[in-house]
Amino acid sequence: MLRSPRALLLVATGAAIVVGGCNKPPPPKVDAATEQREATERAKQRAYGGDAVKALEQAKGMQEDLNKKALESVEKAEKTN
Repeated sequence: MLRSPRALLLVATGAAIVVGGCNKPPPPKVDAATEQREATERAKQRAYGGDAVKALEQAKGMQEDLNKKALESVEKAEKTN
């Protein structure tokens, strides 16, 4: 048994440290969407892989453009029938 005040103080301090370390980590300072945008911008500027990121964004832009033109074409065809 621990009977000395020094030993009890040591055990209490150790227990407080263990319990204090069980807290949740602090929340991230930046939300996920912002972090993703920033990471994409950093990736564009890298020497290795930057071209791939730029090409992917260009392809996404082309996809949106083609979808828009296809939709306009379908609407035009429906009007003429």
